[in-house]
Amino acid sequence: MKNIVVLISGNGSNLQAIIDACKQKKINGTIRAVFSNKADAFGLERAREANIPAHALEASQFAGREAFDRELVHEIDAYAPDVVVLAGYMRILSPAFVEHFAGRLLNIHPSLLPKYPGLHTHRQVLENGDEEHGTSVHFVTDELDGGPVILQAKVPVFDGDSEEDVTERVQTQEHAIYPLVVSWFVDGRLEMRDGAAWLDGVKLPPQGHAAEE
Repeated sequence: MKNIVVLISGNGSNLQAIIDACKQKKINGTIRAVFSNKADAFGLERAREANIPAHALEASQFAGREAFDRELVHEIDAYAPDVVVLAGYMRILSPAFVEHFAGRLLNIHPSLLPKYPGLHTHRQVLENGDEEHGTSVHFVTDELDGGPVILQAKVPVFDGDSEEDVTERVQTQEHAIYPLVVSWFVDGRLEMRDGAAWLDGVKLPPQGHAAEE
């Protein structure tokens, strides 16, 4: 069984989806630990409910980002992770952290990358009148939300949608595709090579697997 470590900052709904997929044997791995940069993150409760070690490291305990990330790397490495999964982790990672876990660091971002990196993606979609939105799972590199895309899911945006409507629609897709990508990785089907994502030995296009031609 492969070792999975999950990083969160908040509610942890994607963490829950991965916990459930592990329980249902859809992911051939075990979540060894969950870390949060916020001690009050509800996702830590989800971890404890599932008997997963739950840790909080807060920035106020450290001199700066590099010191924080050094300690985080040290504590994550104690669980010998095969993959580190960012599930709503809202801190920007230092280059040293990204380099240490290069090729085994996954993130999910609520937009169809490369559109709308960063925050407030649902609001931007509504303000710009987009008819399509979605979510992307990607490998993490030094570029913010810029690593190679593995899989995307699209959702429609309707007239009269609120941010909550769009958020809910996107999260439903996230909870389906993130566990799937984690399962690909732990099964050895997925890797990052030459700055691209590869699935079953095939280099994926910029929009990831099953992108429209």
